[in-house]
Amino acid sequence: MSSNRYPIIYVRGYAMTESERDETAADPFCGFNIGSTVYRATVKKEAPAQKFVFESPMVRLLADFQYQSVYQNGLDILDPDWKPSPDENGRDVDGIPSASVIIYRYYDSGSELLGDGQAKDVKVYAQGLSQLILRVRELVALREGPGYSPADFRCYLVAHSMGGLVVRAFLQNAALGDAAARACVDKVFTYATPHNGIDMGGINVPAWLTVNEMNTFNREKMSEFLATQPINGRMDYLPATAFPAERFFCMVGTNRGDYESAKGLSRMFAGHGSDGLVRIENASLWSTDAAGKTQPVATAFTYRSHSGFFGIVNSEEAYQNLTRFLFGDVRVDLWFDIDGVTLPPDLPAGADVDALYQVELLAAPRGKRWYLSRRVAEEDSPACRTHKELTDPAKADRRSIYLSTVFLANKARVKQDRPTLAYAMTLGVRVPDYQVNNKFWLDGHYEGSSLFRDTLIIEIAPPQADDPAQNWNVKYGWQTDTAGRASLPMSPKQLAGGKLQFVVPLSSLGAAPAAPGISGKVRLEVSAWQ
Repeated sequence: MSSNRYPIIYVRGYAMTESERDETAADPFCGFNIGSTVYRATVKKEAPAQKFVFESPMVRLLADFQYQSVYQNGLDILDPDWKPSPDENGRDVDGIPSASVIIYRYYDSGSELLGDGQAKDVKVYAQGLSQLILRVRELVALREGPGYSPADFRCYLVAHSMGGLVVRAFLQNAALGDAAARACVDKVFTYATPHNGIDMGGINVPAWLTVNEMNTFNREKMSEFLATQPINGRMDYLPATAFPAERFFCMVGTNRGDYESAKGLSRMFAGHGSDGLVRIENASLWSTDAAGKTQPVATAFTYRSHSGFFGIVNSEEAYQNLTRFLFGDVRVDLWFDIDGVTLPPDLPAGADVDALYQVELLAAPRGKRWYLSRRVAEEDSPACRTHKELTDPAKADRRSIYLSTVFLANKARVKQDRPTLAYAMTLGVRVPDYQVNNKFWLDGHYEGSSLFRDTLIIEIAPPQADDPAQNWNVKYGWQTDTAGRASLPMSPKQLAGGKLQFVVPLSSLGAAPAAPGISGKVRLEVSAWQ
């Protein structure tokens, strides 16, 4: 079995009402087959959408990576009468191929069409996921034959919204599944999952709201089914003992305007800085180790809503992040380390001054019409720091800002005869306003201006598969300078031990920033990926 063609198990999101559960049960792929032909290029909802055909994650996985569906004769693999489809010669075969997409149909029992019409507790869904994984392992082993060891079996879990909480409950709560099933999980990808619950009007969904299991998104309830205590009141932490953080990816939506659920009431109460249902700050995860140290898991941002015509699952951006995470060759974690900031020289001396710095990022692979990650102030998704945070010696850690993680794939090169993987990283830093003694400072303010904005071109040449001793080679350069002028060779032996860091100063001279201004460096942590 190929090392990166494991079964994909899709776990869909929350269906609140009986009719929504019926709609889910009536869909063979529970929403994973929904495509789109529209793309929102700007935040202006009155502007016409652009045409962009995305066939659906299901169709693209079948077409691009030759995955297969497991339905046969109207039955699913958990149905007692299910039999696999014959091979290309019409002969009966056992089991399923490793490159299969399996839909976890946990809402069938909660629909009126195929069940009792009652929603179940998330713990029940987590236990069912464990059983499904073991069933998939059994079927793959049958197809692989006598020489195959079940211990070699691995699978990918891909989840939308509440589906990500089902996955986390299964991984984090030892009482909700089999340890053998948890050991089978190789990577986890979540779309728009409320890892820290759902807040409406700034208030967490209450624990007493038990109708249709709506309290699943209450943090106290989450602590119970995740078997994990909150840290600083938050539930978006993944214990190192539960699952390797480097194998987890969070895809975050930032478009609240196109989420039409509840006739727009959801996006109104979720507020700015959300996908219309889940707040951006609640949609990613941090890992924790035994010493209490925290690190972000791989995260990317896209201007997509929680669902709908402009939804995150039915988007090219999320699909490209998904497939690069599952099958890519190179991982790059992007950080911005701030060395110092300077204030305008004509600010009143001795005044109490503060400002909000907004760090923006656009990461685009070469030759494509979309971003792998998009964090823009107008979309409420930049990384933010205050002037007091950046100048407080006691908060040195706040000057290192995680921006995103991008995965690059040899398969996705524009020209297959061109050996390098390349993308552009546009970094911008804005200060919307300075405050003096808690009042807006007018002098020297220019709306929309930036302290810094430039595009870093990064071109990576991995070693050839038939020559492991060959060095990696990375070329990078700011677009305002000579792109690709500087180069840094990287040895595969260095990468074998983990990530190799290299830094690019904002200024090629490393000079102190003008006033007002900012100085620092982009830090890229590059590693081989599989």
